[in-house]
Amino acid sequence: MRLLLCAATHFEIEATITFLNNHPEFKNKIDVLTTGIGLTAATYHLTRRILSDRPRFILQAGICGSLDSYLSPGHMVVVENESIGDLGVMEKEGFSSLFNLGHVQLNEPPWSNGKLSNNISVLKKTGLTIVDGVTINEITTNSERINFYKEKIKANIETMEGAALHYVCLSEKIPFLQLRAVSNFVGERDKNKWALREAVANLNIELQKILIKLFAA
Repeated sequence: MRLLLCAATHFEIEATITFLNNHPEFKNKIDVLTTGIGLTAATYHLTRRILSDRPRFILQAGICGSLDSYLSPGHMVVVENESIGDLGVMEKEGFSSLFNLGHVQLNEPPWSNGKLSNNISVLKKTGLTIVDGVTINEITTNSERINFYKEKIKANIETMEGAALHYVCLSEKIPFLQLRAVSNFVGERDKNKWALREAVANLNIELQKILIKLFAA
């Protein structure tokens, strides 16, 4: 199996890149792609790579913000459903998505009931907490937007690239997995209260375990 491992930044998966370089059994089996931060960059680089060298599986790894109190910094999750949180219109009455406006149908491919859903069995095999994500183009600090993501979208975590992975892979029919480590609670801007180092460490530990399992199967 030819697998593509991608992350927004080199920093997030640097330890795993070193791990792969020290384990020749993974040579010619795993490619690594740094997509850059945000939906636009991630969509472009993923699509470009697929068109030039189509992988059989894509694994995205990175940190995220938590929207739920039980998902504390350091917690590991895999994402089942993705949404785009800021694609629509902000009006006086509140935010209206493209689905609310009728511009996109809830089940218009690759959407499924308004979500970008990954239902492959590998989600459960990780043994990690399965969550729903919301992807945005800016780090959320506004309490009203945070409540919107929690109550209306029903998201558990926030990222800036997750929906790009889901949209591209579902459209191209490539199996995929989104692996995330919680670094902070959404809305907390005091980085002294973040667990960035712990999140990155946990991310790479679980990432390496998953890669070993995938190639042992």
